Amino acid sequence: MGMPEGFVWGVASASYQVEGGAKEGGRSPSVWDEFAATPGKVFEGHNGDTACDSYHRIGEDVDLIAGLGAKGYRLSISWPRVMPGGTGAINEEGLSYYDRLVDALLARGVDPWVTLFHWDMPACVYHKGGWLNRDCAAWFAEYTKAVVDRLSDRVTHWFTLNEPQIFLGLGHNEGTHAPGLKLSRKDVLRATHHALLAHGHSAQAIRAHARKAPLIGCAPVGNLKSPATSSPADIEAARKATFSVPAQGWTFNYTWYCDPMLRGHYPEDGLRLFGADAPTPEPGDMETIHQPMDFFGVNIYNSEIVRAGADGTPEPVKRGPGFPMTMFRWPVQPDALYWGPKFLQERYQLPVVITENGLASMDWVHADGKVHDPGRIDFLARYLHQLRRAIADGVDVRGYFQWSILDNFEWGEGYALRFGLVYVDYLSGQRIPKDSYHWLREVIATNGKSLPTDPQPLR
Repeated sequence: MGMPEGFVWGVASASYQVEGGAKEGGRSPSVWDEFAATPGKVFEGHNGDTACDSYHRIGEDVDLIAGLGAKGYRLSISWPRVMPGGTGAINEEGLSYYDRLVDALLARGVDPWVTLFHWDMPACVYHKGGWLNRDCAAWFAEYTKAVVDRLSDRVTHWFTLNEPQIFLGLGHNEGTHAPGLKLSRKDVLRATHHALLAHGHSAQAIRAHARKAPLIGCAPVGNLKSPATSSPADIEAARKATFSVPAQGWTFNYTWYCDPMLRGHYPEDGLRLFGADAPTPEPGDMETIHQPMDFFGVNIYNSEIVRAGADGTPEPVKRGPGFPMTMFRWPVQPDALYWGPKFLQERYQLPVVITENGLASMDWVHADGKVHDPGRIDFLARYLHQLRRAIADGVDVRGYFQWSILDNFEWGEGYALRFGLVYVDYLSGQRIPKDSYHWLREVIATNGKSLPTDPQPLR
């Protein structure tokens, strides 16, 4: 059995992680440029000044995407490249870059899926308050309009924000991502409310100005749980825990961000937890945030395991020593791609698109000049098997975007972790498709029929 007819196989990237050209083409600095220039913030002082140099390698990189057989490419637009002042003047040279990229993709039969914000806020916007400034929502809508006016004659799939749980949680609460803030809980929640307003205003701008009928989604991440067993009690415990706002790690959840977007209100357990720290919406705010969405994009890499306690309360299940982990020390939990789509579709009643999934692996050029990554092949085979199982059980999954087509700048980890299907030599810029690239090409060519039907359990 393969995937349904029309299933979109794709790959993903983000502007600051791959483009480079940081000081070219009229682009202004982003918060990540400033953060990476601060000693001790990024592994070995790495930065995205050059990254994969995709700014200068459109043809080569798009050939790799098309050569894989991918029919979708999830890319992000650099706000400081398009609108260097954050608002106002539009940078023609910046938009021209995305014109060329979109045209190159379409010429090779690849559909661009555009993310408007993948964390690289213009530094000048941050210095005017960033997400703490309510006006940022309107500024983001202005930037959205500039992109939509230019690209929507060819682009139909749009994302507003990528992983607000991360750019707010790690960037504004824990300080380990740009802009490196450790704010009070009240201020983080205020910034979150403004980011959700930006999502709403952005979605409105897309619908108002798109020249081709747009399909709009979000791309969150969250505290996904897998049940310890297939018992109804454990499944319900996993569902309940997946949609809770936890006291520990409270920025990392689905519902505080997605319920306002898709249900029009904050979740009750979050309001109880946050109390007086919760934002007080102004009249019309929740209506602005609650815009119609066409699909639920979600980034899924792993999940935690829970079981039902004596009274049904979810209890965490500790993994044993030696449990498989990626180089990021993330657990390998393939059924995350079964339970995640299933639970999320049940709650939000939208078609699901997996917008990111992959792993950081131990990759280098071997003595034969090739890059052998059997761990990535096994990882993807197991996860895609579970996604296929979810579809067979009735979950409406429309596509899968592997993270990432290229090794790239992995935020605070710099260039230490490699997520790509294609190896990048950061000194020369050389690209070498890994074994996993060739394997996934066959999977795509067969629409998933070549995937294993019953992988051995992980040990």
